[in-house]
Amino acid sequence: MTRRLAWAFVTLLALVAAACAKTAYTNRSQLLLISEGQEVALGLQSAQEVLKKEKESGDDLQVERVKRVGQRIAVAANKPDYKWEFRLIEKDTVNAFCLPGGKVFVYTGILDLTTSNDELAAVMGHEIAHALLRHGGERVSMALMAQMGGQAASLALGSSVSPAASQVFNQVYGVGAQVGVMLPHSRSQESEADEVGMILAAKAGYEPSGALSLWRKMDAYAKSKGQNAPGWLSTHPTTEDRIAAIKSKMGAIRAKYYQRQALR
Repeated sequence: MTRRLAWAFVTLLALVAAACAKTAYTNRSQLLLISEGQEVALGLQSAQEVLKKEKESGDDLQVERVKRVGQRIAVAANKPDYKWEFRLIEKDTVNAFCLPGGKVFVYTGILDLTTSNDELAAVMGHEIAHALLRHGGERVSMALMAQMGGQAASLALGSSVSPAASQVFNQVYGVGAQVGVMLPHSRSQESEADEVGMILAAKAGYEPSGALSLWRKMDAYAKSKGQNAPGWLSTHPTTEDRIAAIKSKMGAIRAKYYQRQALR
């Protein structure tokens, strides 16, 4: 190895070490080459693109329901630096997502499955958990490393949002193509979001078993469509594995975090 290559390798290792972080709640190690501020700025840009291309629902009751459940979960998330917004998109699609910085989008198609607020809280808690755990930033960081190596690390770790980070973020979140259709999370990230989503819902006063009934409905919905899972769940853990994991964690989460609240 030449001196120049050795120096580049050492620099890369130092950058990666500096970018190591721990996830909230689960304390898992993750690689983050972009700052949370950069991630939030990119999330805001993407939210603006969503609102340009998607139609918001005019159903005041359902809009209020989504906002009410979302706000309670946002309080439980205790992330005051996020600028929380909750939007209901008029589209018959089983979909929901949360962009970095707290911009949450729920599609009307998923409301047919979330007939209780406990189930809606399971969906929104799951998506908000992805943002709190910085799964988007983690995926952008891994993509940058794969594409550009140490050069990407140097660019991404700068004080401003680099064009490289912006381009990869747009790819990850589907901006410019199918808005709101994100590239797949890893199965470990999905399982992590399930767990933390149940915690957030329970802290907000929603029964964590809502996650169990939700995924059972998802399974029935998928089978009625002749699918293994709805499109947005196609890369998630299998329904059987997910339900088993939810069952194994639900009791402990309820005992530690759940406090029934009168206002539903």
